[in-house]
Amino acid sequence: MSEVGSSVTAMSDAQLPPVTGASAAPAEGNRTFLAVLVNTAAANVTTSFLWFALTFWVYLETRSVLATGIVGGAYMLLLAVFAMVFGSIVDRHRKHRVMVFSGLVTLTAFLVAGALWLAFPEAALLDLGGPWFWLFSGVILAGAVVENMRNIALSTTVTLLVPVDRHANANGLVGTVQGLAFVVTSVFSGLSVGFLGMGWTLAIAIGLTLVALMHLLTIRIPEERPAAGGEPGPMVDIRGAVRAVRAAPGLFALIIFSTFNNLIGGVYMALMDPYGLELFSVQVWGVVLGVTATGFIIGGGLVAKFGLGKNPIRTMLWIVMGMGVLGAVFVLRDWWWLYAAGIWVYMALIPPVEAAEQTVIQKVVPFATQGRVFGFAAAFESAAAPVTSFLIAPIAEFAIIPYMEGSEGRATWGWLLGDGQSRGIALVFVFAGLVMVVAASLAFLTRSYRILSQQYRTAEVNADIAEPATDRHDDGADDASPAAEIPEAASRGMRGSAPAPASDEPRA
Repeated sequence: MSEVGSSVTAMSDAQLPPVTGASAAPAEGNRTFLAVLVNTAAANVTTSFLWFALTFWVYLETRSVLATGIVGGAYMLLLAVFAMVFGSIVDRHRKHRVMVFSGLVTLTAFLVAGALWLAFPEAALLDLGGPWFWLFSGVILAGAVVENMRNIALSTTVTLLVPVDRHANANGLVGTVQGLAFVVTSVFSGLSVGFLGMGWTLAIAIGLTLVALMHLLTIRIPEERPAAGGEPGPMVDIRGAVRAVRAAPGLFALIIFSTFNNLIGGVYMALMDPYGLELFSVQVWGVVLGVTATGFIIGGGLVAKFGLGKNPIRTMLWIVMGMGVLGAVFVLRDWWWLYAAGIWVYMALIPPVEAAEQTVIQKVVPFATQGRVFGFAAAFESAAAPVTSFLIAPIAEFAIIPYMEGSEGRATWGWLLGDGQSRGIALVFVFAGLVMVVAASLAFLTRSYRILSQQYRTAEVNADIAEPATDRHDDGADDASPAAEIPEAASRGMRGSAPAPASDEPRA
């Protein structure tokens, strides 16, 4: 964790300069944001460490693509179901309290999983036909899903704490830190499962979760009481989320496109680990993922340094087309170096795509409703991956893989995919990549792309000429409703700048 913190601090000096009064961010916003970013990275490391370990452990012990596909798909499905709940909670409560609550729930879930591990033999927990495997996996998944509430809160703290003209750079910094976290996770998950076993891996995850929670309690995020927190309303504010999305023309189309982009994510979720574990041992596969995850760092670092250009939406579409081409070629032969290089490039392209969507939302959606919009987007986008994961895993295991292992499949596709291991999985990757190229190409031709691009440029101009927003929340701010704030923000070009916290407000 000290290495992550020092890396972030070093980058912050160059990428996030001191905030001026016109930025609508608190004077210590950069420092606080970096502390929150590092803490969230620690929580993500721990959750991903256990999540990767669970996936490795299940496949190695069962050799079932179907089991890993169901486990991975269940994670994304639960995230899709609860994302809007998380978004509503983020908008109704101070961000620090949301993060603490998330950490407590995750810690409790991991403790329950630890109790199940001690209570039942490993054979019972690996019996796919029995209840204990699904309960054990489900409890770990629940803890991992709730931890994602922190990521929604983190996206809103960019608006709260970072100057508006540095949002893209801050989002790139998020990608860089996530890459550092992924390196640590990938390497040590494989090594932990391979050398220590699942029991000790679970114990390590519990300990690190506790440490991250204790560190979070030392951070203070300056924020006024959210206006939505004093209003009666449903736990899942679907109407408010839809209203906020509709207030920015074209935003819904961006969310829909990102949902299509996640379709290929479902393919990777279901098949990437099984393919890799056929080429490498679990220990080596973990190291390969750790090394290739440096692509996250490079991609996020480039965004943090250079931003996303004048039109992040256009940048995102071009990158998605590149990801599709990559997905169609990096498994054409079962060469380990081709697969590893393809994963590295793919990971380098993920941070710019995610940063582009976050930057657009932060620019065109008012701060008071950003939690619901991020939750709304996460619900749609996360729902795509489990659909393909649940569909692809059984289809691959029972139809495509046997077909490609037979003489007919080899004769039909051998010229393209050659001979080797897991040619059935390779065929799925090829077609998934081609679908993404077509989808991204067609998105350039849509009216929504032109409208949202124009709105982003308008919001950027308005942000440049806006009055300093340090007095934006007066004494009646707590009585303002999100419904009233949306048209007001629309009249200002939907500027997504955050209010500066009043000095007499208690800190969360």
